[in-house]
Amino acid sequence: MRLIPSRLAVAVAAVAVVAVPSLALAYNQAPMLANNKALPPVDQRLPAKPQVIKPLDRVGQYGGTLRTAMRSNNDHNAILRVIGNQSLVRWGVDGFNKIEPNLAESWTISPDATSYTFKLRQGAKWSDGTPFTADDILFSMNDVLANKGFLSAVPADFQPGGTPVVVTKTDDYTVVFKFAKPYLPFLEKLATPVDQYPTLFQKKYCSQFHPKYNANVADLIKQNNAKDWGQLFRNFCGDIEIPARWGNPSKPVMDPWVIKEPYTGSATKVVLERNPYFWQVDTAGNQLPYIDRVQFQLISEVETILLAAINGQLDYQQRHISGITNRPVLSENMARGGYKLLPSAGINANQAGLWLNHSTSNAKLQKLIRNKDFRIALSHAIDRREINDIVYLGQSQPWQSGPHKASKFYNEKLATQYLALDIKKANEMLDKLGLKMGSDGFRQYPEGGRVSLGMIVMISNAALMETSELLRKHFSKIGVELVINSSERSLFYDRANTNQYDISLDVFSGGLDPTMNPRPWLAIHATESRMSLPWVKYYLTDGKQGEKPSPSMLKRLDLFDKWQVAKTEAEADGLFKQILEEAANEFEVIGTVMPAPNTGVINKRIVNTPAIMPDGWTWPTPGPSLVQQWSFVK
Repeated sequence: MRLIPSRLAVAVAAVAVVAVPSLALAYNQAPMLANNKALPPVDQRLPAKPQVIKPLDRVGQYGGTLRTAMRSNNDHNAILRVIGNQSLVRWGVDGFNKIEPNLAESWTISPDATSYTFKLRQGAKWSDGTPFTADDILFSMNDVLANKGFLSAVPADFQPGGTPVVVTKTDDYTVVFKFAKPYLPFLEKLATPVDQYPTLFQKKYCSQFHPKYNANVADLIKQNNAKDWGQLFRNFCGDIEIPARWGNPSKPVMDPWVIKEPYTGSATKVVLERNPYFWQVDTAGNQLPYIDRVQFQLISEVETILLAAINGQLDYQQRHISGITNRPVLSENMARGGYKLLPSAGINANQAGLWLNHSTSNAKLQKLIRNKDFRIALSHAIDRREINDIVYLGQSQPWQSGPHKASKFYNEKLATQYLALDIKKANEMLDKLGLKMGSDGFRQYPEGGRVSLGMIVMISNAALMETSELLRKHFSKIGVELVINSSERSLFYDRANTNQYDISLDVFSGGLDPTMNPRPWLAIHATESRMSLPWVKYYLTDGKQGEKPSPSMLKRLDLFDKWQVAKTEAEADGLFKQILEEAANEFEVIGTVMPAPNTGVINKRIVNTPAIMPDGWTWPTPGPSLVQQWSFVK
């Protein structure tokens, strides 16, 4: 299976992508809808040309409840991954190999890649039966996303080069996205979960919470104890990545299933039920989805989710249990649990990356971290073979931060430099930096004080926790103290966002999706580019806030700005390769091992699932596999 982002080769000429044409089918509906007298006939609920989905294995059977689990605390993206992937375009079922039509049945791109014209699927309807039209997209983009009462600034993906996109309509089913400069990655961005804004908000329902359309919105703000209309709007209509997106059963959606039991603070489960107006059918004319309901059980502890999986209480589970360390117990209990293994390929560049904080508040340590020789010494102190054998069962391999070999952006230096375990060399390098070994076995700064690094790590990730303990042992051999500050996810991000760390142990993204997730090499992501979040703030505010990045990072950010507005694929690829080469020369962050193959479980009676899926966020597993065509069979 090819999992390489392709940039789609759409820049140099106008390109049209046309959906599979609807066949002359007699449409069928799920039995649970047959006796609902309030619904129009199924053919009146579908678009004029429904999108025809060819099931992966066979035409499915209607019925059943898909049981899965999510954490009790702030785990709303578990729902998004399964349910909420209904954008204008989508990834192919097999990965990053191509962009496919979705709510847009076709599109054209101007020769200079500044203008994207989307033809919408005429007759597609929201879950309340209201037609989905260009006005919904204009409302979402112009009235909501571009309004500072909702967001302080338009998201970067919709304003490449700093100029927000201009969205207009040609007619009720044609919309145009116009950019000030060439924007090659736009279709790829739209396929990711965080850029679904064009199709997220129905104008008819959500406009009642917007001051432009409701003169009495102040009364609603007061009645609902909201601080402003933006909060009111989010409470009822949600946002991309907040719990409230799944908390209002009255909000119309374009998803295969709609909320019946919402995600609230007191919820023990979240239940979604089939959308009677969903706009896809299979090759036999059966309206999708096949499965009647999706149920998310809220479970606090990861260990309890694992136990539920092996006991056969979950029909699908990958999130929270997919790590390599769980593979043996999942394999041993297949018969008992009535499931089969569902393998996935990690798309990250590194499974356990050390994000050295180049802006740590410890002035002496900051100077040291910014010294490349210190970083190289730390890298040579890491026994990656031991990490691989103990934590990842020998299924991975040593790696730094570079894209995988399968990617056209593979950079050997970025991926493989300074991997060798060499304690002698590491000690010699630290000696030359004037860090003398103290009588307590730890090195001292020339001006006094122990060389100690505080590492933040999420306690819920057992593999990272185990890796952190091994790293502490490795660094002690060169006299560097590693203090591990483990915490739950929310505190982890609080510490990161308030600059309370010297190292953050977490994945490096960009293994198979480097252009979409360049966080290890560019200070561009407000919470994830943890080589220096103050550098990110400087970049995102045009130098008005934050801290001026290093010369190397400034050079890369300039290349990134040029990359975003490149006119041809060749020009863009050349710029991105320069970014990676500069990152390799600077060596800001340190990797341990590549992602090991992950494993989920799925009920053995479910068909139409891929043999293997990417396991990542830009391809939000399992959504792009089209869960709506999964089916229970007898």
